[in-house]
Amino acid sequence: MSDPRLLTQVWREPAIVREFGNPDWEALLVLAGRARLIATMSYRIERCGLREAVPDKVWNHFQASRVFADFRNRRILWEMNRLQRVLRQVDFEVIALKGGAYLLLDLPLAKGRLPADLDVLVRREHLSTLEDLLLNEGWQDVKLNDYDQRYYREWMHEIPPLRHPQRGVEVDVHHALLPMTARLHADIELLWTSARDVETSQFKVLAPEDMILHAVVHLFYDSDFDNRLRDLIDIDEMLRFFSAREGNFWESLIRRAEVHGLEKPLTCALHSTSRILGTPVPSNLSWQAVKPWSVQGMGFLVGRALLPEDPESFNGIDAMVRWLLYVRSHYQRMPLRLLLPHLLYKALSTPDAKSS
Repeated sequence: MSDPRLLTQVWREPAIVREFGNPDWEALLVLAGRARLIATMSYRIERCGLREAVPDKVWNHFQASRVFADFRNRRILWEMNRLQRVLRQVDFEVIALKGGAYLLLDLPLAKGRLPADLDVLVRREHLSTLEDLLLNEGWQDVKLNDYDQRYYREWMHEIPPLRHPQRGVEVDVHHALLPMTARLHADIELLWTSARDVETSQFKVLAPEDMILHAVVHLFYDSDFDNRLRDLIDIDEMLRFFSAREGNFWESLIRRAEVHGLEKPLTCALHSTSRILGTPVPSNLSWQAVKPWSVQGMGFLVGRALLPEDPESFNGIDAMVRWLLYVRSHYQRMPLRLLLPHLLYKALSTPDAKSS
């Protein structure tokens, strides 16, 4: 039986791999595979100067995972290239989000990631124009029933996904960072005025603080956390990278969260990434954190749910934690008058209620 905490132990203290025997490496590969982190862990180990500690047969697994990750990243870059050709027909700006932005900026965390889709942001008034343009240029709606179409168009922060039949990469066109029915709403105008140009690209990217806050709300406000260690590692890597390069980074991040009204999810994120992954978060940040019991409670739940499930040790408590966070994720983005009918509909109409 492998302990899922081995993943976070290696991330926090990569040097422990010097003491690994074959069973430890086998456990790490199994757990990292479940979490889609094999290539990412390999880069973490290599950047810490520990390549010689990795047996050749393990390094072969690392290399194979890197090749696959490179392939997935090239697919996203090619989809962005195709999308840029279409964007020449319009005069409004488009922001690349998440994995696409990480690739454009060549951030260290982009290496090893396994992006599944391309996320972009446009102003809401340009949403229908871009959707019509993409449909005319060969992208197609992902087949959804009438209820799911309404779910996206009336309540969510994005239109239904689009996919080109020849390439198969899903394009998610957003007009906000959080659903329209959510309790929190980032300042969309601030996102646009602070967005940065990218050399040799038509796409813009969010400012570093906004990029981090987007990852934070995606995980801590709009996610059920089930096997989402990948997302917490994204936050950890961005915090480490930008804090080393952006002047007065931490205070700027706190002020930006306050302007957006995102202090609570950021507090939970900094607490969790520091405790779970060892992110060097300063202890003297000048901000007013949320109630300690709330942060501690979320920390307990998140700590159990983020790690990949081990079939041999999974128990009723783990199942309950995942269910609570799943319900919480929907409660955060929909009021009860919409949430209860929605959950009932999904439970009755689909075998997997977590499809939305």
